[in-house]
Amino acid sequence: MILFNVPPFIGKEFDYMKEAVENQKICGDGPFTKKCDTWMEERFHTAKAMLTTSGSTALDMAALLCDIKPGDEVILPSYTFSSTANSFVLAGATLVFVDIRPDTMNIDENKIEAAITDKTRVIVPVHYAGVACEMDTIMEIAHKHHLLVVEDAAQAVMSTYKGKACGTIGDFGCFSFHETKNYSMGEGGAILINNEKYIERAEILREKGTNRSRFFRGQVDKYTWVDFGDSYLQSDLNAAYLWAQLENADEINENRLATWNAYDEAFRSLEAEGKFELPVVPDGCVHNAHMYYIKCKDLKERTDFISFMKSKDVLTVFHYVPLHSAPAGLKFGRFDGTDEHTTAESERLVRLPMYYGLTEEDRECVIRAVCEFYD
Repeated sequence: MILFNVPPFIGKEFDYMKEAVENQKICGDGPFTKKCDTWMEERFHTAKAMLTTSGSTALDMAALLCDIKPGDEVILPSYTFSSTANSFVLAGATLVFVDIRPDTMNIDENKIEAAITDKTRVIVPVHYAGVACEMDTIMEIAHKHHLLVVEDAAQAVMSTYKGKACGTIGDFGCFSFHETKNYSMGEGGAILINNEKYIERAEILREKGTNRSRFFRGQVDKYTWVDFGDSYLQSDLNAAYLWAQLENADEINENRLATWNAYDEAFRSLEAEGKFELPVVPDGCVHNAHMYYIKCKDLKERTDFISFMKSKDVLTVFHYVPLHSAPAGLKFGRFDGTDEHTTAESERLVRLPMYYGLTEEDRECVIRAVCEFYD
């Protein structure tokens, strides 16, 4: 059976976790946490990077740093994971969903401005499949209307938009290091603070509302509770596991891209024949091969395709059910404008096996099975 996903594993993870235990520092903000944070700051050129317990809690921090008040509105795509929405619901916001672009499955930047009201506070672009949203337009709209931008870059670690790392363009960026992501520590994430004025508040928020970070830097002689906060610190054991992969980030990235490119080359002729549609990567975007998908003719064909691939021992899966049609989406938000593409495109999309270490033999089996179905 060719699995849809296998969590990345380099081989040094256990050595580093043993080192963390021997350091007798396995709670948050230990040596490996600091290594990961520094690596992200230097690699992605962000003012501050902080590991968190998940991509979801990175989004929670970002929503709280935006100082959302009950009744405030947040604009986001409906085609995303529930975490994107939950964080802003938790902060008290009303969700305003807008349609997606059918080419990238990202939020349609041309639909955002019409959804803005006097209650709008934040725009949340989601970089689907590691392909960046049209950030120049989004940032222009945000500046025009004095809005904050939180990039949900959970799938976009190592992706760029016009030379800038995804997650570093808005006010905040949020990564995920879940086992399904390109780089993993099982459960984990990171928040990138791109506006320096939010760094101290973020440190307080992450450290249970205390100024503990200032204490450890010698800026105060004792630390105390100074504001609302929570515990978003990732264990150094998890950070040690992640560090092995960040050390080899380019190798992992290149390996995944090799699979992505092999799929893309193999399926171009079928797309030209009108059998299905393939991912689109706009000019100026460099993706990280987070996923490879095809778009079937309709929901029935997708269902048949998934069943056929399983009969060939290849696991393929669909993705999000649009949030605006879900019970919680109806409760906590509304869809602005017309759902022209979100539902229709979501019902066609199916994802192929994609992970670090997928063998060339298994890759060819996937390609043969896809071609057999469409033959």
